[in-house]
Amino acid sequence: MSSTKAVILSAGVGSRIRPLTDNRPKTLLSLGGITILERMLASIRACGIDEIVVVVGYLHEQIESFVREKFPELNVRFIVNNRYNETNTGYSLMLAEDFIAGSPFVKFDGDVVFEEEVLRRLMASSEENCLCINQNIQLDSEEVKVVLDSENRIIQVGKEIAPTDAIGESIGIEKISGYTGTLLFAELRAMMGSENNLQEYYEGAYERLITRGIAFHAVDITGLGWTEIDTRDDFKTAEDIFG
Repeated sequence: MSSTKAVILSAGVGSRIRPLTDNRPKTLLSLGGITILERMLASIRACGIDEIVVVVGYLHEQIESFVREKFPELNVRFIVNNRYNETNTGYSLMLAEDFIAGSPFVKFDGDVVFEEEVLRRLMASSEENCLCINQNIQLDSEEVKVVLDSENRIIQVGKEIAPTDAIGESIGIEKISGYTGTLLFAELRAMMGSENNLQEYYEGAYERLITRGIAFHAVDITGLGWTEIDTRDDFKTAEDIFG
């Protein structure tokens, strides 16, 4: 059985948090003296994942030199999304296909700060395909919302879901099986074949697989420390939790 790999998506500009990202990628912002990426890589290593790919774009040389200096022992590969200005997370994830090559993997949004127990809980789940879900959160148009059935199986995921229909927010950390990953990358390639889809999020591909009967389940991480950093307010929240 293939060992689990990690994919970190860190290609974006982080325009909504400027000027903090004028001269550095968002994943290299510091909280309590530790960058978002350093915290993430330390948790990944502690949970026994030792093959990692980081999809980079904006100011990617900074990320590459930081990782090589801080984690020289880690097996980290970098894939550059040269179209980071015109694409989104779906395109970035698609670029990791050759690295994954049929292995199970955990995918991280590069701007999510989380305590290690979040990843441990995800890895411990017996389900093959899982999304980390936080239920104790105010949902509005910005959050990636999730609808579950009575078996804890995800039947919808996306930003456009009505908050009243959703159980909570998908935090941007998922576990995908090797079999499902092969289908997922095929779906992403099909989506990105159209210029109209270049700005699509990877959740659009999850949705397509769900409608085809592929099972995705929720891992409830409510109560554990985490936050996604999109805005200056988010960064302040992250400082309150992790600073």
